[in-house]
Amino acid sequence: MKKRRLIAAVLCTVLAASTALSGCSGKKTTGDGSQAAGKESGAGENGKAAVYTKLYGAEATTLNYLVSPSENDNKIGANCVDTLIEYDSKGQIKPGLATEWTYDDATLTWTLKLREAKWVDNTGTEVADVTAQDFVDAMKYELTPEYESANVQNLFGIIANAEKYYNGLVYNGGADKDGTVWDAIDFSEVGVKAVDEHTLTYTLEKEVPYFLSSLAYVVYMPAYGPQLAELGKDFGTGADKMYYNGAFYLAEFSPQEKHVFKKNPVNYDADVVYIDEIQEIYNAEYNTIGPEMVKRGEVDYAEISSDILDNWMGSEDTKNLISRERPRTSYSYFYSFNFNPQFDAQYEPENWKKAVNNENFRKALFAGLNKSKEVAVLEPATPDDFVINSITPANFTFNADGVDYTAIGDMASLLQTFDETKAKEYRDLAKQELGAEGVTFPVKVLMPYNPSEINWDKECQVVEQQMETLLGTDFIDIIVEAGPADGFLTEVRRGGKFALMKCNWGADYADPETWTDPFYQAKGEDGYDLGYKYGNIAKAIEEGTPSADAALEYFSLVEAAKDIKVDINARYEAFAKAEASLINHAFVLPFSISVSKYLAIKLDVFEGQYAPFGVSNLRYKGQHLQDHYISMDEYKANREANVK
Repeated sequence: MKKRRLIAAVLCTVLAASTALSGCSGKKTTGDGSQAAGKESGAGENGKAAVYTKLYGAEATTLNYLVSPSENDNKIGANCVDTLIEYDSKGQIKPGLATEWTYDDATLTWTLKLREAKWVDNTGTEVADVTAQDFVDAMKYELTPEYESANVQNLFGIIANAEKYYNGLVYNGGADKDGTVWDAIDFSEVGVKAVDEHTLTYTLEKEVPYFLSSLAYVVYMPAYGPQLAELGKDFGTGADKMYYNGAFYLAEFSPQEKHVFKKNPVNYDADVVYIDEIQEIYNAEYNTIGPEMVKRGEVDYAEISSDILDNWMGSEDTKNLISRERPRTSYSYFYSFNFNPQFDAQYEPENWKKAVNNENFRKALFAGLNKSKEVAVLEPATPDDFVINSITPANFTFNADGVDYTAIGDMASLLQTFDETKAKEYRDLAKQELGAEGVTFPVKVLMPYNPSEINWDKECQVVEQQMETLLGTDFIDIIVEAGPADGFLTEVRRGGKFALMKCNWGADYADPETWTDPFYQAKGEDGYDLGYKYGNIAKAIEEGTPSADAALEYFSLVEAAKDIKVDINARYEAFAKAEASLINHAFVLPFSISVSKYLAIKLDVFEGQYAPFGVSNLRYKGQHLQDHYISMDEYKANREANVK
């Protein structure tokens, strides 16, 4: 029996990319290398609390981190509930609620030792100890179908018997569509156990190379078991409907009005929580009002949109108020084609369905998008620095020989996609083929955007103008429309109310499999699982469209790659082949990594936790509130100091 012991405090490197892109430093410097002007705020300084204030324009749909995969929803849970492991500002793994862990190869079992920790309510009052059973109860909640957790598929095929337990509850001895019988099993057979109050084990269904990194994601967060049993579906429906063990507790949650976070004084890491209170104030026009409030010193954070950036950079009053957010180079943006349109008849969904299932039609749009021109809306100076030709960004992970995943196998052949000549050739082929099928032109292309996202409307307008000019308004009619600011994800993307839309994905763990999650769909009782609903490619297979074989090829390649557990080089090459297939058949249009927003902010963004997966990037823990807005010179100096 081979057993590995890993002490969290000395486990250094998880991803080479993490160290290359981030870091930490105890001093802040100005552009000339001297210590920055101004001071850090904090409790105890002249008796004044550090209160961080910002506006927000899109409300969380739930506080229940056990059921929602949405980043907007999980920002609250990330700051109020601790994970088993977390990452420092350099992207290095460090202890969270677990202080050490061991892995037994023979039994596929991870054993984690937990520290002493407390649950508090929304007043900061202690209510209970955090124990291993809280992780068990949280997983049982996720695996209970009536709670409709959208995170549950992250456990299937990973935690031993998780899928059997869940489907046993669904079918109760019956068979699914494929004839597979799912007998009910007891939860004790699921691979999560509380050995004692401070010892937790996870037994895996198979070898999972990236498992440790996934423990920084919401699906492995704890919740107080007795409260889950009491509240059921009402868990996380209000600040008083959940308990907290993280750096902050949620003192107030008034939807479309205000969120108030307060420092949790009994958190095990309270000494490195330097902000005493966070106030988030709702305003649907936050993206225009925020910068004006910065000028008056009324908020500590605002995004500076492209339409005012030049004025701010050129004004003596505002040029030193501007910096940027920390680069999130592992956050990928892409355009999804919708194969299961659910939008209104006026946008001709049946006509769109015929068009989108024609590969030459997709390739015409694929080759016709000038990514650099659109990215220039957000980053006019160096747009090409952010354009990508794959879904997985460069420097995300490396194989056993240190080769970047994006340079492996078929991924290495993915080159620049914008090509005006090819776009027109594909257009002409598509016109001929689709005309024979009775498709009417121009094909209406519904492209919605979230009005709470700064500059998204402008990006859509650029795409509309550029692609219609290139391909012709007799071929496509791109219709740009605003969706709802609140609930956009549920209403529009999950609701299928788009034809072509910019979407995004952030990695959940340190393995290329995470980038298949938006697109791969497993087969279930009623056909293919809808998964995360990024266009529902499987609809092509179910309906036997001209794109069915290509869709099935991608799914089969993903399944083959998933089956490779030990040989990392072979695994990565197999995933590279799958991703290249997805892109070469134009099921998705790779676009860009996350463009760092221009901000007015009183935080050194390089002090915060960093990881290219999980919820670490969403946390305020470790950051000091400054008495001034960070300038661009200070930002650059902090960035350079932090990578040393």
